[in-house]
Amino acid sequence: MATQQNTALTRALAEVPGPHPRSGVIHVVIPHTTRFTVVGNHLAQHPDLSCTAVGIAVRIQSLPPGTEVGIKALAARCREGEKRIAAALHELEAHGYLQRARVRLPCGRIVTRTAFCNQPLALPHPCPQPTRRSPATSSVPAPAPLPAPPAPAPEAPAPTWEAAEGASEAPGSTGEAPGPSAHLPPAAPAFAPAGEAPGPAGEAPGPGPELPGRPAHPLPAARFVPLVPPPTAPKPPPRPLPRPTELTPQLHRAATALLTDLRRHAPQFTLSENDIHDLTPGVAAWLERTAHPDAIRHTLTNDPPHPLKHPAKLLRHRLTALLPPPLPHAPAAPAPAPFQTCDGCERAFRSPDPGHCRDCRAPGLATAA
Repeated sequence: MATQQNTALTRALAEVPGPHPRSGVIHVVIPHTTRFTVVGNHLAQHPDLSCTAVGIAVRIQSLPPGTEVGIKALAARCREGEKRIAAALHELEAHGYLQRARVRLPCGRIVTRTAFCNQPLALPHPCPQPTRRSPATSSVPAPAPLPAPPAPAPEAPAPTWEAAEGASEAPGSTGEAPGPSAHLPPAAPAFAPAGEAPGPAGEAPGPGPELPGRPAHPLPAARFVPLVPPPTAPKPPPRPLPRPTELTPQLHRAATALLTDLRRHAPQFTLSENDIHDLTPGVAAWLERTAHPDAIRHTLTNDPPHPLKHPAKLLRHRLTALLPPPLPHAPAAPAPAPFQTCDGCERAFRSPDPGHCRDCRAPGLATAA
């Protein structure tokens, strides 16, 4: 039977007008009529943003106003982990696409407001672009203060912001329904404008000026400090496997027998000879601390992940992380007093000093009295 050919691509290329390029991508453009988002090339082809940051920006821009766009909320929607999403949000914040600020509500609660600008360079005072840096650089140097800008034209339209609440406050928690995208209000904006650092957590930011009349000398932009280490950051070395003070032959035999017998109780913990040889010192350290074999077996095999791909690695982690402390030494019992022979009745009794027993001392004390 002949190889199946993909005729859909051939039909799609036949509908593309004009000559096709000899190499590179061929765009098959079908106009959108519903469910589409306009994305500028300044974002899609940004030379300093990673592909993850561009994808997160497109995802945020396509969401309706009022949607949570915190790290955990985006991690639930995307396949990327929280570390990569946090690094992408910091990139977007450093280049002016994302703005986050802490705002005090009328009830006194402090929340995080998030605003996303689809075209930050169109603002009257755009956020200064950071210099190109190497991947190993962990922070962006603070830019110099911006000079006083010229007076804006009277016909310049105000930019449209797509504002959304951050992860600190869910939509509707204060009884206010999220409204559609609108122009930035002239007073008390819900975000920190570009170039102004947010105030402390206990102070509410003051009312901001209108966009056409920005302050003559704006504050310099805050320094970008990543809160989450990048994925390429070196990881700490793993903790070593515990070992007994002295690996006696008795401990070695007991630990080897316990590891070999695990497959009878949990078949997924079938270990090889090399794994048993490597894990024997860890089990011997548990036995040295007077841990019962049944307790060790239950701790090592209880509630394993499904599917269990590396049983030896799981046992090594549990032997290291769940090692019980040694039992405290019990105080030694005092030695009993030696036996003495009573001088009166020659009865044996315990006493540190020789003399009379208790029965012989009682009449003598009564007579003396």
